[in-house]
Amino acid sequence: MSKKKIDELVAEMALPIVEKHGYELVDVEFVKEGASWYLRIYIDKPEGIGLDDCQVVSEDVSAELDKVDPIEQAYFLEVSSPGLDRPLKKEKDFIKYAGEEVEVKTYKAIDNTKVFEGDLVGLIDNKIVITDKNGNRSEFEKDKVASVKRVIKF
Repeated sequence: MSKKKIDELVAEMALPIVEKHGYELVDVEFVKEGASWYLRIYIDKPEGIGLDDCQVVSEDVSAELDKVDPIEQAYFLEVSSPGLDRPLKKEKDFIKYAGEEVEVKTYKAIDNTKVFEGDLVGLIDNKIVITDKNGNRSEFEKDKVASVKRVIKF
């Protein structure tokens, strides 16, 4: 089974478990780092995620994965908070964080750069729209964007 299919299958399987506990399923990724595979599930809730939250979801998802057994190779299961700089992926993320500063990374360089920062206007007609500090508007086709994350400054 392909990596993409595993991400999707696990997301479908994990969603009711995560929602049962009152959390939001932010993302699922299946990645190889070095010689090891990692299945990462990111969850969130308005007041933030703690270790107990991660543990209960990890136990329930692990039990379900043992039943379904969709992954052939050995892997490590990690359940965690997406952090303050969580990736924006879903339409509701673009609505929730409109007006905030974001970093857009593209797969291919545009005018010799792959990283753009600006205030998020939103997701309009499947394009990520930002305005830079000078008020210039930029639009990026969603399928040409590697990631969109909030810019957190302390």
